[in-house]
Amino acid sequence: MNTLATELQRLYLPRLETEPTTPPDGLVGPDGTVRALVMELRRAPDWEVLAQVWRGVQAELELPAPAIAVSGDDAMQLWFALADPVDAAQGHAFLDGLRRRFLPDVDARRLRLLPTPALEHAALVPAEQAGSGNWSAFVAPDLAPVFGDTPWLDIPPNQEGQAGLLRSIAVVKRSAFDAAMDTLGTWAPPGAPEQATQPGQPVAPAGPDRPAQSAAGSGAGAAADAVRFLRRVMDDEGAPMALRIEAAKVLLHSHG
Repeated sequence: MNTLATELQRLYLPRLETEPTTPPDGLVGPDGTVRALVMELRRAPDWEVLAQVWRGVQAELELPAPAIAVSGDDAMQLWFALADPVDAAQGHAFLDGLRRRFLPDVDARRLRLLPTPALEHAALVPAEQAGSGNWSAFVAPDLAPVFGDTPWLDIPPNQEGQAGLLRSIAVVKRSAFDAAMDTLGTWAPPGAPEQATQPGQPVAPAGPDRPAQSAAGSGAGAAADAVRFLRRVMDDEGAPMALRIEAAKVLLHSHG
């Protein structure tokens, strides 16, 4: 049994009917849903910057600590593991909410929030990088500052060591994910007032007169949420232009 493959499957990979013997390839399921959400800081990937998110999600949102990884080239990453898959737009909205809450002063061009609404996702870790021969890898929190200038390994990481790091990572339960989304103000339940979904306006917290959306939700409600999110991205002048264009393309395709 490959213990690294088992841990990757437990945390990040689309669920399979049988236990894997080698690390599967690809983080997006056949239905376009994901369990892995990745925030990547590039262009001087200072761990103290990304650590604001790592610490904040635990202290303020009461979520499990995400795994920390070096990309093998120019970035450091946080890997969030979801107990239940979500669509790409909702996962991206979660990461964007974290960016706005914990890194409001960081140039958005330094950050990649994966998956994108168009299903672009991160490469699986660990992996050798074409050209350089360097490796991406998961790293322990106390070692993360060491990789600020060189976010890679020169040699392949030990697979059992990688599995050991992932073994300590807990998945984010759906109830905790929904609560975090509500706190971040990035997701309006079906039937919420339209003005609550405009850029910069928070979503009111759930309460007796405004219950949180159920874990399953309706298909129509989920589709409406995705469309509203894509429109917010497209209209957000603070978002990277490439992301705004991508959101517009997805909207055009969905209404084509």
